[in-house]
Amino acid sequence: MMTIMRTIVDIPEQNIQALDAICSREHISRAEAVRMAVADYLKRHGSRPDTAFGLWQGRGKDGLCYQDDLREEWNPSTLHEPSAE
Repeated sequence: MMTIMRTIVDIPEQNIQALDAICSREHISRAEAVRMAVADYLKRHGSRPDTAFGLWQGRGKDGLCYQDDLREEWNPSTLHEPSAE
């Protein structure tokens, strides 16, 4: 099932006129032109929600290991007591 979003967008008059000219030439509606524009934008700018996966790849250390090492610094048994002088 396809989900559809209805929205209101403010578009400057000059852009509407240019859009109408394209729609007339291509025999498509404004709505179809906007759908195509959004699809093209997402294709060029990435629409994948998983773009952050693999961020630690090639860094020599797994992100979870790095996190564990940082937390080990907080472990009281590994903290150095100030020397009593």
